[in-house]
Amino acid sequence: MNNQTGVLLVNLGTPSAPTANAVKRYLKQFLSDPRVIDLPRLQWSFILNCLILPKRSPRVAKLYQSIWTEQGSPLLAIGREQAEKLQAYFAAQNTELHIELAMTYGEPSMQSAVDKLIARKVKKIIVLPLYPQYSSTTTASVFDAFAAALKAHRAMPEIEFIHHYHQHPLYISALANSIRPTLTADERLIFSFHGIPERYQQEGDYYAEHCRQTALLVAQTLGLSENQWQVTFQSRFGKEPWLQPYTDETLEKLAQNGQHAVAIACPGFAVDCLETLEEIAEENREIFLHNGGKSYRYIPALNASDDHIRLLADLIEVRL
Repeated sequence: MNNQTGVLLVNLGTPSAPTANAVKRYLKQFLSDPRVIDLPRLQWSFILNCLILPKRSPRVAKLYQSIWTEQGSPLLAIGREQAEKLQAYFAAQNTELHIELAMTYGEPSMQSAVDKLIARKVKKIIVLPLYPQYSSTTTASVFDAFAAALKAHRAMPEIEFIHHYHQHPLYISALANSIRPTLTADERLIFSFHGIPERYQQEGDYYAEHCRQTALLVAQTLGLSENQWQVTFQSRFGKEPWLQPYTDETLEKLAQNGQHAVAIACPGFAVDCLETLEEIAEENREIFLHNGGKSYRYIPALNASDDHIRLLADLIEVRL
């Protein structure tokens, strides 16, 4: 029995409700993080509060309304399911862990999750950011939030921080298993990853390299040739160049050039959320079909599947 270890399962975050006010609060916290947007603070504060939030919040709220469920935000509901299944997995192994779900932005907050683990007097905390590929905009932000949360406590447990797992064999096999059963010979497989500004890569962020390594390993596991798959990047924001090729532009060109069937997987998302359920499954579908495509299929994230839970459990087990 090990009842002195806590696990933080961390994802990006979500608004508390699909309303303009809730989305505004969430976006303000998210976009105020200098890891995400690194413009000079005074300049960015004016742009964010006076231009972006008033216009973007109502529009994004409508998008959240289109994916909201009876359990609330898909990202939060599935995150809770992941935590529950992991807890049950370790209970079946007779290993008692204290698993807490935390969000870098929004609720449940990193501070509340850390407070709960410290209150349990854990001697060790394993921090598992649900980002297979490292990026300064995601994984490093988790580290910042975790360190800030610890400042409220005198006691500091031993810490294990999981930096990345983009090449983990169980991760690659889980992705391959989620893609293989339905992939047809006429479909081009698109691995769409969330983008970051190209400048971040030039300044040392190796996220794009991790993304391409993941995609190559999955393609090799599936036995795909080079002309059957490709990597793209989605969700760009602002005017500066982001990692390319862009997912939406790629789909438009593929359809126009006679590629009639595509399947889209988003390996960087451990949980389905707005960027997959609305942007990829709906917006990009319209782009592809509008430009002459015939068959468009989104392959869901690993979510709380058995393969995914086994991977997350393995990442934790080796650090106990």
